Amino acid sequence: MSRRVLVLAHTGREESLRAAWDACTQLHSSGLVPVLQKSELADIERFFGALDTPIEILNDHVNLEDVELVMVLGGDGTILRAAELVREVDVPLLGVNLGHVGFLAESERADLAQTVEWIASRQYTVEERMTIDVQVWVKGQKIWHTWALNEAAIEKANRERMLEVVTEVDERPLTSFGCDGVVLATPTGSTAYAFSSGGPVVWPEVEALVIVPISAHALFAKPLVVSPRSKLAVEIMNRTEALGVLWCDGRRSVDLPPGARVEVTRSATPVRLARTHKTPFSARLVRKFQLPIHGWRGPAPRSGEVHTGPIPVIRTLSPAPLPSPRDSETSQDLGHGEPSDPTNAK
Repeated sequence: MSRRVLVLAHTGREESLRAAWDACTQLHSSGLVPVLQKSELADIERFFGALDTPIEILNDHVNLEDVELVMVLGGDGTILRAAELVREVDVPLLGVNLGHVGFLAESERADLAQTVEWIASRQYTVEERMTIDVQVWVKGQKIWHTWALNEAAIEKANRERMLEVVTEVDERPLTSFGCDGVVLATPTGSTAYAFSSGGPVVWPEVEALVIVPISAHALFAKPLVVSPRSKLAVEIMNRTEALGVLWCDGRRSVDLPPGARVEVTRSATPVRLARTHKTPFSARLVRKFQLPIHGWRGPAPRSGEVHTGPIPVIRTLSPAPLPSPRDSETSQDLGHGEPSDPTNAK
């Protein structure tokens, strides 16, 4: 049975189109069937001419359910676009970073050939990333329903007016404040918009939701980490006429009038990411953010592996006891330390 790999690229960049050309050629050479969307194939052929490699067209020759893997060539934005495409089917994403940070990507452009080899030999694992379900309510009516892999970001629509909001956890109000916005993020999104707004970095295996205010005018408006089973909500207060806008993963948006309510819960449908090697998340942080680790010596050796001599015992002299009040009275009775009486002098 043929193994098909869908190649998705950022078609607005020549570098991405060239990487897609190379990926299709290398996939075919490894015995895999490259698949492209019709529009992306047209973009590649417009730049480089007709491909010599046999290509199957998505939805014409093959359905998305028949694809084993999606190789995404680009930055995190391209991976988020791919997540929209494959979320409803059981197909994992494998990102090859062509952008700046590329935190969701598994490998870099220079490793493209090696990545194809790992795919061909099935040397990859698949992990599931939590997503959130997002609903918008206005006057008791649900006007919008979507999802997000990274975050649902509520922002002010007008530069000159800040938003007045009330945050809510598990259907109980928490606090109100003025702000530029509020980010409701997943662990995956904790290193994206929420991180830029001062939120904590949450390891992907930690199941939690994060609330991060943006430039809040309040004392208690701090980032919060809550249970993944919690129901989060943010209401746009009617105190002012300030308008808001909701962005999900920076790709889908809806306007928020005063009185609008945004509700966020954990979604039952995750996004699956392919990993070619089990790199600890801490190592990924260091590599992506270029964190300084000079001087690190590593963990201490275990006690069973350490061979030392006998532990020296240092003996100290016990201090002399302080005199008691009884000893002082006895000393005075014996005339020791008693001052002489000048009237008795002869």
